[in-house]
Amino acid sequence: MREFDVKIFGERLKYLRTEKGIGQNLLAEKLQLSNASVSYWETGKQIPSAEVVFKLAMFFNVSADYLLGITND
Repeated sequence: MREFDVKIFGERLKYLRTEKGIGQNLLAEKLQLSNASVSYWETGKQIPSAEVVFKLAMFFNVSADYLLGITND
């Protein structure tokens, strides 16, 4: 079983956010999260909860497995 790779999660989150053309503040606002949390996740300083991973996956229309680095699509 693979372990959670915070670096992959952060890279994928940042990629999806920039592809959508939104800043960290706007993402945080849309998902009712703190601005600092988005920054911490993208830089690997914190790990998001399962609930947040689900919210992000729904927002970006990707699987949680993709965000977590389990799959590449």
